[in-house]
Amino acid sequence: MGELAAEKHVKYILSVEKRKDDFQSVVMEHLRMNGAYWGLTALDILGKLNTVDADEVVSWVMSCQHQSGGFAGNVGHDPHILYTLSAVQVLALFDKLDVLDVDKVTDYVVGLQNEDGSFSGDIWGEVDSRFSYIAILCLSLLHQLDKINVEKAVNFVVSCKNMDGGFGCIPGGESHSGQIFCCVGALALTGSLHHIDKDLLGWWLCERQVKSGGLNGRPEKLPDVCYSWWVLSSLIMIDRVHWINKEKLVKFILDCQDTENGGISDRPDDAVDVYHTYFGIAGLSLLEYPALKAIDPAYALPVDVVNRIRLRKKLAV
Repeated sequence: MGELAAEKHVKYILSVEKRKDDFQSVVMEHLRMNGAYWGLTALDILGKLNTVDADEVVSWVMSCQHQSGGFAGNVGHDPHILYTLSAVQVLALFDKLDVLDVDKVTDYVVGLQNEDGSFSGDIWGEVDSRFSYIAILCLSLLHQLDKINVEKAVNFVVSCKNMDGGFGCIPGGESHSGQIFCCVGALALTGSLHHIDKDLLGWWLCERQVKSGGLNGRPEKLPDVCYSWWVLSSLIMIDRVHWINKEKLVKFILDCQDTENGGISDRPDDAVDVYHTYFGIAGLSLLEYPALKAIDPAYALPVDVVNRIRLRKKLAV
């Protein structure tokens, strides 16, 4: 089995952050906030967050805040709940949540909850169970979860549950590993995991492992490194992670590395990108790969960052 090319991945992530005008940067311009979260969290898991200028990052993040309180994917773009969470997570990494006007951000997120408990992604009103998780996580990090109707939020997520134990993006939507992560995460953060049939869902999730050791998002699909996060974190949260072959999954992730130039791809020999680099490294962290910081499966942040935030809440009480 190969080894994680940690130093190469650090260099790759830092190079992506610096690019401004190549193809990869142009197509990612509208979601740069997500890219910052992926790259910086990967650096933190690798123990290399100190290679980045924190003040520069924080300044850029705050320049993406809209007057509504929400954050955009980049300067001058429209705010969305997805980018708002990434902004809060990036600030949490650097222990800079105190630069936020918490009430303003909270009001933005709270304002996106609908009468049925679901959440819209932005003012245009698209509803998706992903947004429920995002809203719950964002408010949890800010210690403002009590500002929404949690019971209704949980009921909406539960209404997205399917006969196979999985969850879709809306009631009746097809079960998908990414949506399952969001729904399980939302239920975990609200202390509502009792709504899940853990054996049934665990079976569906462990069936996502294919012969190569990789995991896919749905039946009959190719494996993809990003599901090393979506599937694995869900299995951990419902205490069924022992149902998959961890060694084979580690090998699959390591086989997706570019060992010369750094970065991780979706499958072996494909082009690398920062998205799969993060989810590959995060997956290895969940698999307790040596020398990586532990990541929290529900918060999608390093455990020490989550503990720091929890400690602040205790001290404030």
